[in-house]
Amino acid sequence: MAFGSAGGYGNLPSGNFTPQIFSQKVQKFFRRASVVEDITNTDYAGEIENFGDTVKIIKEPTITVQDYARGTAVSTQDLADDQITLVVDQGSYFAFKVDDIEERQSHVNFEALATSSGAYSLKKNYDFNVLKYIYDNASTSAGNTGTDASPVTGTTNSNTLADIVSAAKSVLDQNDVPEENRWLVAAPKFFQQLRKADAKLVDQSVMMDGGVSAIRNGKMTDRPLFGFNMYMSNAIVNGSTGSAANKTFSSTNTGEYIFLYGHMSSVATANHIAKTELIRDPDSFADIVRGLHVFGRKVLRTEAVYSGVVTL
Repeated sequence: MAFGSAGGYGNLPSGNFTPQIFSQKVQKFFRRASVVEDITNTDYAGEIENFGDTVKIIKEPTITVQDYARGTAVSTQDLADDQITLVVDQGSYFAFKVDDIEERQSHVNFEALATSSGAYSLKKNYDFNVLKYIYDNASTSAGNTGTDASPVTGTTNSNTLADIVSAAKSVLDQNDVPEENRWLVAAPKFFQQLRKADAKLVDQSVMMDGGVSAIRNGKMTDRPLFGFNMYMSNAIVNGSTGSAANKTFSSTNTGEYIFLYGHMSSVATANHIAKTELIRDPDSFADIVRGLHVFGRKVLRTEAVYSGVVTL
């Protein structure tokens, strides 16, 4: 925009002397943190290569223990060879093109910039897809951590959000789930409520940290809470505002917040960047850049992964 001129001033009236300057620094949108790779079992990722690949995972047989008294005839048990199938049946891609003239005359490298953005979008889609899959296939415990049909309230003095996280711990404890590598994923509002004074996080009996935890200064958590590594994700939103287009999902009712909790061994994921390539456009003088991401996900232990719904 050119500077304004005083009334009656007629020198260089069109303002064409004012140059347009394009910055070589590009404003990038914010990147959403990815949590799936931290909370899922990736032991089988090295065994897949392409879309449609299948990994057969043999389940440990359950052994029945019988009472024994002297002289009892011992009967043997037939071992089961049950298996779980992890199929790489999910895929997503990006594709764009940059004309040779646009590439030559541009003041920024749009190919590199857009490729970086595409890689982030693939990861964002991956996070949304797997977290939504976990929610759709996880076990529920209405009496402890709530469901869509029967959410629990986390804002009363008798039932704070910290109490609900403690209840989630009890759910896993009752299933003999190992304490190491437990996780909990929730929306930002969940952690906002946790940081409030009545959520009991300032109580040393909860944090067991001698009063020095950085969570009191606004950091989400620098140590496990009730044994859970805590993760925040914007893929989970409240009410009916979630959408696949925005890579978010939600509970069915406004004011209710989904959270997921479990053990790293409960869900297996296998993902592979099948191909990122640059090819010439046959119909114009341009480069086409495209990337393909294939992956699979499978709940391995329903007793070790749960969803909850809380009203805040």
